[in-house]
Amino acid sequence: MHVSEVIGSPDSRLRITLFGTFRVQLDGGREIDITGKRARAVLAILCLTPGVALERTQLCELLWHGRFQAQARASLRQTLLGLKKQLAPCQPDLFVITRESVAVNPACITSDLAELEATLAAHGNPRACELLLEIGAKALLARLDFGEAFEHWLSTRRAQVEQRLKHAVDAALSGLQQGGDEQEYRRLLEAWQLRAPDAAVSDDEARIRIGIVPFQTLGADDASAYITQGLFDELVTTLAQVPQLLVAGRGTPLVAARVDKPLVALARELRVAYLVLGSIQHQGDEVRVHVSLLDGDTGLERWSYGCRGTTADIFALQDDIARAVRHELASALNLDLTDPLPRRTTPSKSAYELYLQGRALTMRAIGDGVMARAVELLEAAVAMDPGFAEGWTALAEAHACTAVYTPCLDRLEQSARMAACARKAIELAPDQGHARAILGIHCWTENNPRGALDLAHEAYRLEPDNPEVVLRLGSFLLYIGRTREALPYIEAAIDLDPVNGRNVAMLCVARLNLGEIEEAMVAGQRMVDLGLPSMWLAVATAASGNHALAVEQYRQTRLLMNTVIFPPAGTKPLRGPALRAYWQMAAKGVCSGGPVHRAVYCALLDYLHTSLPDPCDTSIVAPAIWMGHSKLVFKTLGTQITPANMYCLMSLWADIEPIRKTRLHPDFLPFAKHIGLVAAWEKYGWPDLLPAPTPQPSNA
Repeated sequence: MHVSEVIGSPDSRLRITLFGTFRVQLDGGREIDITGKRARAVLAILCLTPGVALERTQLCELLWHGRFQAQARASLRQTLLGLKKQLAPCQPDLFVITRESVAVNPACITSDLAELEATLAAHGNPRACELLLEIGAKALLARLDFGEAFEHWLSTRRAQVEQRLKHAVDAALSGLQQGGDEQEYRRLLEAWQLRAPDAAVSDDEARIRIGIVPFQTLGADDASAYITQGLFDELVTTLAQVPQLLVAGRGTPLVAARVDKPLVALARELRVAYLVLGSIQHQGDEVRVHVSLLDGDTGLERWSYGCRGTTADIFALQDDIARAVRHELASALNLDLTDPLPRRTTPSKSAYELYLQGRALTMRAIGDGVMARAVELLEAAVAMDPGFAEGWTALAEAHACTAVYTPCLDRLEQSARMAACARKAIELAPDQGHARAILGIHCWTENNPRGALDLAHEAYRLEPDNPEVVLRLGSFLLYIGRTREALPYIEAAIDLDPVNGRNVAMLCVARLNLGEIEEAMVAGQRMVDLGLPSMWLAVATAASGNHALAVEQYRQTRLLMNTVIFPPAGTKPLRGPALRAYWQMAAKGVCSGGPVHRAVYCALLDYLHTSLPDPCDTSIVAPAIWMGHSKLVFKTLGTQITPANMYCLMSLWADIEPIRKTRLHPDFLPFAKHIGLVAAWEKYGWPDLLPAPTPQPSNA
């Protein structure tokens, strides 16, 4: 039965979130905390179909299953009375209640589901993409559990909603295709693909998550280490191409393996159901390999495999092991695994060994001479085999890491070399998504973020399960202020690579930009736990109002000097009292909230800008943004964006004091136009915090 009576002002409707955790918000964004687990469930069930009355007996069966009917009806009656009392001040006419049924007045609420379906029906509405990206892969009415009857009802409703959405998306895509709007067609298709290929189930249910732990090397020579690295690389790459599997990214197990912890705890941290691990023994030309599949919940072995080979035919050995692991995974997990596409690599064993050595150093990144040696090894690899596309991509990545993680004074030259290597990789293998994402970095140095996003979207189309590619697309959207659109990609990158601190740093900033301060602090603490600087955590803590704690958190960054971060290029590192005094001044300037402390640190940044060899160094740009030092932001990023300082752009989009001063400065839009942001906005949508300009009427 539909409720025909419409009461209430649409301007004061409650905003209901049905995807993910159920939430109720006022029109201004303030959340209403509905007290009681079953009260939240009653309201959620009714809001799923506003205007449609549900029988009281059905609600009792779903939420009070197993109780006597009279007791269940009395509990429902008390729950409804409590809901009416709590919500009456903001929506007195929310419920339509009879002796036998209950409904919510559709004029009193709006929901993410209703808005999504409405925007999809209006073909070409860019808001549809934004809503799909906000929803991501979240399940409808997640985290509600009231037993088997409720679960059966909810799974049916989820399937119905996903089927409706699929038809609506198909119709919208068809309309966009017929209208020739390729840009919106591509954006909507990517947003839908990000939701989930099998939309009726969550991503974790649709794909089995596995983590590959670097094998134990039973040998002290360098050759054993490179054989181990090569096998790990082959397993990750091969299994990542299997659609039914979701494999933890290359960086994840490498970082996690450094931590001495039980395998069950490791699986929990990586959020994987299974772990693949083993050992390699190298004696002379003979190689012995042992591989095991472990259940992530119990740590028990599900399957093991051993084989032998020789270093003379190491590629065949790697292929055999990868094939065996894939076959046994299919058998152990009762899956019909799709065979991966053949990979392009190099026939040269020597080039491949140099490539593995160079990549291993690139993953380390930090350390005296580490990146210079990585570049040297990778250059030797592609010199041996100029057709080695993955070698060129790895070399491009090494140049990028050199520009970002070392105190070099030739960052633009490194960026140009990076771009040349990426173009070579794409020329040799047009399906190289990672190379396109790296090439996008160079576009930023040329004030071409629009081109960077073009490349990032194409990279994502080619390699949607590569965490490096996914994060680059999310970060580029974050840099242009499209935080809501960026967030699902950042979360997807974390899902693929859960213990990569860089991914979590992006999440911290995204949450801060969205005004979700507590969530930003949680992400910031996680980032610190993974060994990254605590500055973003401190900025989030300062935004919460706890300035004393924020100052201390920011000051702790000094402990990572010369280990994770370096002093500005061309300068000698500070030590002892000088180091402590500098970080004390910086911490108070950014986090104390005191105008005097801020003015003192801003004055120091002005001096550094005129005296440092690199006047656009990150150590100047980032605190200038956090302190709202607008003129210095315009002087630095407006002069030159580099691979090192480009990430600072993401911090411009927090609507908190004093960061918002730069965005509200009268020179901000000319600055944005100068560095190419306006061109990117005109194609990909204006920032969350900046309304699109009103078109000027024509004189005709």
